Order: sequence, then structure tokens, then C-alpha cells
Amino acid sequence: MKILGESAPEPRDATPALPARIAGAGLRDSTPSWPVLAGLAITLLYPVLAPPGARAEQLPLWEAGVGGTILYLPDYRGADQGRAWLLPFPYLVYRGEFLKADERRVRGLFFKSERTELDVSVNAQPPVDSSENDARRGMPDLDPVLEFGPALNVSLHRSADRRTEIELRLPVRAAIATDLTHMEFAGWVFQPNVNVDVRDPLGLAGWRGGLLAGPMFSDHRYNKYYYAVDPAFATPARPAYNPGGGYAGTQLIATLSRRFSQYWVGGFARWDTLSHAVFVESPLVKTRQYLAGGVAVAWVLGESKTRVEAPR
Repeated sequence: MKILGESAPEPRDATPALPARIAGAGLRDSTPSWPVLAGLAITLLYPVLAPPGARAEQLPLWEAGVGGTILYLPDYRGADQGRAWLLPFPYLVYRGEFLKADERRVRGLFFKSERTELDVSVNAQPPVDSSENDARRGMPDLDPVLEFGPALNVSLHRSADRRTEIELRLPVRAAIATDLTHMEFAGWVFQPNVNVDVRDPLGLAGWRGGLLAGPMFSDHRYNKYYYAVDPAFATPARPAYNPGGGYAGTQLIATLSRRFSQYWVGGFARWDTLSHAVFVESPLVKTRQYLAGGVAVAWVLGESKTRVEAPR
């Protein structure tokens, strides 16, 4: 079992659906640096919801703390093997007039009006040690991939009490594969989705729930990074393959979180289907649908004495 970079090996569980290991280790027989681990944690936790619109309160201008998360993810979308990740992350909230950053989003960064805003979308994919993935064995390892880019968000519905909000989100992200020693552009992702944020879902006072659903589209370079098999790495069981770009499957994400006085808790579950994706015939695609998820806890260590009016 590997915990944050420990190197003691453990035999793989024979059941692919179970976590193969707790990981913080990565590629090329080296452990990714703490900035990579923290960055992965922040972006992998992106689905854990931010507060929807609600009655304004006097809240600190900023809050800061530290947290930890455990996530179970497939090695890559379409892999039938995965692992649990135990990762640290910083907890940062900023409620400025023009810039607002919370548990998940940087909002209103470029443009904001009554019904629309242009902000930043982020996502991440974990590294893959090909020696520990049967489908990729003998192929090069994959670096962590960080995705970021603009997102146009359009408010479709907001309840009178501002406890429920429905948004159409249109993010376009560039993918960068990096372990901080080198970088490689890995293509583009377009992930339109409808997002529903609910305060006090099912009568759970103080909790916030969310549901996000939509298709994914990725270009040929992104698909090649994950699903191509160069002739040099082809085998009788793994023929050469070169995917194109286009439809990349559909995701459904459910989230739940709550802020207490001195700490925050959250979690998410993700269902992913690759049926009819342009790369589904890749020999590296071993399953067309799967579940992933995680939970996180953060402790608030400090806050601003300055108070601003903001939704809780």
C-alpha cells in the first residue's frame, strides 16, 4: 500500500472494482511534489458544490485553512482498474466585490451580469503508472493532467427564496500534462452541462446539494494522450489505435456539503458512461461506465476581521 509516496509494494487486489492502493505517488519512480498533489486535490474536488444564491449575511472577506480528501478514481476514463488517493488541499474563500473564490469556483472573474457570468473552469486527471495498469503495461506513464479555461454560465432558474438555482454552464478547457518538471499540451475539452444547486436539500438544514449532468467533447490530441496505442507498443492483445476527436461520453455528478463553525465537509459521487464515445473501440477502454467519488474535510484556521455582505 502506498500512502503519500511510501514505496512498500502490495499485491494488487484481484477485484478491479476495489481500490488498488492509497496513492500520493506518481511517475517515473518519483513522488509528485506537494504543489502537484495539492493542485490535484483542488481540481479533483471541483464537483463539490459552492454555495448557491441565498439570503445575504455579513461574512469574513476571506477565510483560510487546510484539509484532506480521499478519492476513489479509475486510472483514466474507461479503465477497469483504479486507486484511492489520499491528498491534502488548502481551503481558501475570498468574497471580494469583483472576485469571489469559494470551495469550488472562481466566479465573476471576467464578466458578470444579472443572468450570466464568465469565470474559470478547472478539472484534473490523476497520473497513471502504466506498470500497475494491465491495459497499459509496457506503455509510457501518464503525467497528471490539469485542465483550465473560460466558462460561460447562464442562470436558467432561481427560486424566489434563492435556495434553488439552475445554470447552463459552457466550459472550454485546455489540458496540460505536467509533473512540474516538464509540460505538454494535451488538447482541448468542451463540457456543456446543466447544474442544479439546492440549499437545505430534503430538509437537511445547513447542507447544500448539487446535481450536474452533461456530455463531454474532446479533440483528437486529448483522446490520443489517453487512448492511442502507437505501433511500437502494440501487442496481439493490444492492437495499434489512433482515435479522432468528438463526443467523449456523459457524466452525472451529485454533491453534498456543509460548512460548520470551524470546519467544512463535502463529498461527491460521479457516474460516467463512454457509450458511443469516438474512442470507445480503443484497446485501452476496458469498461464503458463506472462510478467514482470522494469525501473531504477542511479546518478553517483563520479569517478576516473585515466583513462583507455575501450569500452563506
